[in-house]
Amino acid sequence: MLILRRFSILIIAALVAAPAIMGQSGSSSSEMTVEEAYMQEAIEMMIIRETSRSNSREQKMIALEYIGHALDRGNTSEEIRQTLEFLSMEGTMNRVREGGRLMNDYPEVRRMAAKHLGTLGTPEAKAALIRICTSENEPMVLQEAVKSLGTIGTNDNDEAVNAIVWIANRFNNTTAPDNLLALSAVDALDKIAQKNNGFKDPGAIQLLIRISEGPYAMPVKERAKQALIDLRRYTAQGMREERERNQ
Repeated sequence: MLILRRFSILIIAALVAAPAIMGQSGSSSSEMTVEEAYMQEAIEMMIIRETSRSNSREQKMIALEYIGHALDRGNTSEEIRQTLEFLSMEGTMNRVREGGRLMNDYPEVRRMAAKHLGTLGTPEAKAALIRICTSENEPMVLQEAVKSLGTIGTNDNDEAVNAIVWIANRFNNTTAPDNLLALSAVDALDKIAQKNNGFKDPGAIQLLIRISEGPYAMPVKERAKQALIDLRRYTAQGMREERERNQ
């Protein structure tokens, strides 16, 4: 009841502020003023802060929805990042127990947080995604984390590639392979190779070969074969560019 009451207060505050904002913008122009934008962002961050810290899955999903809207507008604030990192560990590192029972195991919350971390795209977001890879057991969450590492594309010291390879190998079950996770790994490695003129990590190359020849669905195997072709092309392009810079 307390959570619902607090959220109701936030909604009321937003509804009270909205007419004022709309009235001001209607009297001048269709674009929000700095003051109006600041008020909207302040209310939005208040809702994100309160709902993300509740124990309710539904409230946390509301927080993630607001975060998605904020990211769409280019808001990459520190509070957004911290909230996403917090939500990405909901039920794994951040645990709430009652009578020994885990009460906040919300894979969909962690999955959406991983997706938004990819949109955030900062070095800190990449580090958070790598932490997800080492602490998460739910394939749907890992699949999203792997996708987001590919979206960000940076691969300092092969950290991103190593995390993707480790996850894919962990779920490389020869009798019942996880096709979706394998496909996410292949796509992510391809994106990283494209953004970094290839890579030379032998583990990643071996993974692509295993998927292309393993007991996976045919579209997944064909995608891995194409990624190997792309990798050779990206690497050759990178070598050409390096020679041109050194001339």
